Amino acid sequence: MYLPRSFQETREHALQALLRDYPFATVVTAGAAGLAANHLPLELVDGRLHGHVARGNELAKADGAQVLAIFQGPDAYVSPNWYPSKHETGREVPTWNYAVVHVHGRLRVVEDQAWLRTLLERLTDRHEAGQAKPWRVDDAPADHVEKMLGAISGLDIAIERIEGKFKLSQNHPERNRGGVVDGLRARAHRHDGDLAALMLASKEPADGA
Repeated sequence: MYLPRSFQETREHALQALLRDYPFATVVTAGAAGLAANHLPLELVDGRLHGHVARGNELAKADGAQVLAIFQGPDAYVSPNWYPSKHETGREVPTWNYAVVHVHGRLRVVEDQAWLRTLLERLTDRHEAGQAKPWRVDDAPADHVEKMLGAISGLDIAIERIEGKFKLSQNHPERNRGGVVDGLRARAHRHDGDLAALMLASKEPADGA
């Protein structure tokens, strides 16, 4: 990944927050047939990534493989009209702001039923938390749960390296960054609000710093 110093994000709490807030990842592997990409939610657990796929998925047969998990955070088009400097000099052009985290690691395929059930319960409890009446794994008939567990394989990715690229107008003066935040909030499309919030949070120091 092309990573200019001004856009490099190294704060552990910021990287982990993006993994939690945008858990739907693209997992890339390289095999005899070339590159393959699969898309699935991953959960950060004690410094590792946990997920699951259908047993027919190529990842279920890739035990020991090197993988790249890509987590895409909020992104949005940035208009040069939002820069105060544009109205003074005209010397600005459009761009795209975004946040992304690349996790490099080694895959372990897990078939243990207890491990899988714990993962499904954790994922379900997290993503059902906002429901008025959250669904739980135990709500399904026991024989159905057992059948579903037998149809999936677990993925345990040992994290070896993390790269974060948060392109948030850091190469602009503060007044231009403020103009982008205001522009995003006013437009309020798709990820605009989340990206504006991330731009503001990116100026905050890490805990204890």
